[in-house]
Amino acid sequence: MKVAIYTLGCKVNQYETQAMEQELRRRGHEVVPFSGDADAYVVNSCSVTAVSDQKSRQVVHRVRREHPDAVTAICGCYSQTHLEDVRKLGVDLIAGTGDRGRFAELLEQAAAERQPVEWVDDSLKRRQFEVLPAGGMESRTRAMLKVEDGCVNFCTYCIIPYARGPVRSEPLEDAVAQTKQLAADGYREIVITGIEISSWGKELKNGQSLIDLLEALCAAAPQVRFRLGSLEPRTITEEFCRRASVLENLCPQFHLSLQSGCDATLKRMNRKYDTARYLQSVELLRKWFDRPAITTDLITGFPEETEEEFSETLAFIRRCGFTQMHIFPYSIRPGTPAAKMTQIHKSIKEERARRAANLAAQMQREYLDGCVGQEYTVLFEQPRDGLFAGHAPNYTEVRVRNGELHNQLRRVRITGVEGETLLGELK
Repeated sequence: MKVAIYTLGCKVNQYETQAMEQELRRRGHEVVPFSGDADAYVVNSCSVTAVSDQKSRQVVHRVRREHPDAVTAICGCYSQTHLEDVRKLGVDLIAGTGDRGRFAELLEQAAAERQPVEWVDDSLKRRQFEVLPAGGMESRTRAMLKVEDGCVNFCTYCIIPYARGPVRSEPLEDAVAQTKQLAADGYREIVITGIEISSWGKELKNGQSLIDLLEALCAAAPQVRFRLGSLEPRTITEEFCRRASVLENLCPQFHLSLQSGCDATLKRMNRKYDTARYLQSVELLRKWFDRPAITTDLITGFPEETEEEFSETLAFIRRCGFTQMHIFPYSIRPGTPAAKMTQIHKSIKEERARRAANLAAQMQREYLDGCVGQEYTVLFEQPRDGLFAGHAPNYTEVRVRNGELHNQLRRVRITGVEGETLLGELK
């Protein structure tokens, strides 16, 4: 059977799509591009905002219109949290966010019986981490390793705890085994990912935390470099930095989720830190690492945000000096407490996003300018615009004028900046 999968949303969804593709291939099926002809089309959905829900529905409608004889399936966060709405789409298979290893079997059942199949559990009752095969897309140099699932933070704007359930951690020995296999498969970089990786180990109650996992993985594959996914700011302590700073294959790029630089707004968001604690994390990273890249997310126009509160946010992000920012105007997620708060007009949300983006661009340029004259070990990935492109440990793209460098780690001296890219020459 030819199967095509369309993935919306976060890196965890991308990871789980790769795992499902591996299982489909293992069972003798062919994974084909979504734009072509297939016997079955799968939408791995996202539900982080109402817009995400809409995109998931649109893809399903398009598939059913253009390929009426094919099997149509949907899985992921949208089907997990909005089962009644998804049933109205008339697909052949509905699955949620759990038991991804069984998805291929369910798809085979739907194709054979041509009767609707539904497999959606109660996510809040999950207690075990589902170990899925790790890996990356073909020809990629970077693999993802999912080590955690679930979240119990219950931010007022977020539905993900209901979509993913409580925190479940991959046992350390399983993560080490997968890391060794990825290294043997030729990957040169591994991204440690999950819904909330800062919570890794909490439910295991054996004293292990994320830094213990990180030390074990870095030791298991010393020839591979490791990059952390999004971190909760409270993860960054003196002990964490002291132990992490001596890991030679850990990339000094840290994505600390911020969302707002105003304490009153953070409280309405039900975030578990204030700006003082966040700034402490930033200062600790700069104390223990040499020019680390500190990146973040920001939501503008959160319900009830005043102009004064947003001005506080602008001042705070300037103080943090981020390398890069992902900025989003607040989008209502029905079913969350924030959806019931007093909303900000769309034009104000977008105008604030533009102001924040302008400041973010200035800070990024300052960081990039500071890279000129530095030397980095770059993992090269693919040709781009007549040059060969890769990423430095700080995750900044670097381009050089050389031939085939795919999957090579090479020392590069940075000679200039072009847009958001560093230009360099091989040492």
